[in-house]
Amino acid sequence: MYTICYLTTLVVALGVVRALPQAPGASGPTTPPIPILKYENDGVNFDGSYKWSYETGNEIIAEESGYVKNAGVPEQEAQVAQGSYSYTAPDGTRISITYVADENGFQPQGAHLPTPPPVPEAIARALEYLKTLPPSPEDQAGSAPQGQYVRQNGKY
Repeated sequence: MYTICYLTTLVVALGVVRALPQAPGASGPTTPPIPILKYENDGVNFDGSYKWSYETGNEIIAEESGYVKNAGVPEQEAQVAQGSYSYTAPDGTRISITYVADENGFQPQGAHLPTPPPVPEAIARALEYLKTLPPSPEDQAGSAPQGQYVRQNGKY
């Protein structure tokens, strides 16, 4: 009987201790809240259009507007969004992105985004030369005929 009372008291005491607020800084460093300096929101409207923007105290700026393209045409309807956002990276660099998102996917642009290297001159000349050649018979007829493989004596 004493064991049950003792265990019950222990469980209740541990629960109370666990529920007490922790001392400031006990769970690690804290940062002050970042103020919202500007916030605007218009929509979503009946036609599917909308617009929003915000700016924070730590220099994050974002805005987006959107609409439904080809509204009422079921096979061609697409939501289109365009916007931008910017912030300061930990190294102090200002990062700015503009984007469009539509039936072709998300298409960001920004000075810090990687771009493919230029095509080497020799490859560019070869591609231009290939464009000048007449089409081959395989190109005109579709795919080339495939050979048939016949199994003879357990081998192909």
